[in-house]
Amino acid sequence: MNDDQYLNVADHNRDVSGLTYIYPVVSRRAGGVSIGINLNINNACNWRCLYCQVPNLTRGSPPPINLNLLENELRNFLDYILHGDFMERYVAEGDRKLQDIAFSGNGEPTSAKDFPEVLKIVEKLLNEFGLLDSSLGHQIKVRLITNGSLMDKAYVLESMHYLAKMNGEVWFKVDAGTSEGIAKINDVNITIPSIINRLKLCAQACPTFVQTCMVAIDGHLPTEDEIASYISLVEKVKNDIHGVHLYGLARPSMQAEAERLTRISPEWLNDVAVKIRSTGLQTFVSP
Repeated sequence: MNDDQYLNVADHNRDVSGLTYIYPVVSRRAGGVSIGINLNINNACNWRCLYCQVPNLTRGSPPPINLNLLENELRNFLDYILHGDFMERYVAEGDRKLQDIAFSGNGEPTSAKDFPEVLKIVEKLLNEFGLLDSSLGHQIKVRLITNGSLMDKAYVLESMHYLAKMNGEVWFKVDAGTSEGIAKINDVNITIPSIINRLKLCAQACPTFVQTCMVAIDGHLPTEDEIASYISLVEKVKNDIHGVHLYGLARPSMQAEAERLTRISPEWLNDVAVKIRSTGLQTFVSP
């Protein structure tokens, strides 16, 4: 990292730390510093979202995880943040709070076969640093940011139960309310009933929020019918999930469609949020 260069919400460069698996960001949705864990170091994912900021994205799954290296990187970085001068050198004053550890990175985290073992390492280190003890006043969240595509797999659901026990929560991607919309935005062919089923399975195992990115494509905003279909979907799971994170395009896409995408205004996103809230779901907006 460059000396005295503040992190900001417009730059989530996974290479900023110079480490293999661990990277810091200032997250607008988390509200402070987030330690990212990137298991997909080969830039491989089973989806290809139009707005994805990963360069050279390929279809696939991550290679085996070097668990010892990941543990050493996370331990050293936690020590740097908590006991070193990381915050003063790289984070603006108003954001100097460690909010979470987030599985995000350059592909779908749960596609890593070692994901359950990585969870155990994270729990071990958070206990080592006292970050899961609410009595110490700085209990942090462990967040999984996922497309939810593997939530019907036994090992993934078992991991969701484990995540729940370590103050975890899931942010589950749902970017449209129709299979046609999902195909257009996420470049995968899946049905809405299958999304709802996996979303409910996930929410039964761990506190879960829906996260939704909305963008204009070729200058066209999502239509009223598309918004209505989306709201119909989230309404079907409103008794299962904890809320919705609605956000816009904060960083440039690295996909071939990048020039076709336009950031949507905060006012428009807030209008959609009002409609979602009318279903009884708490909704957070990050334009």
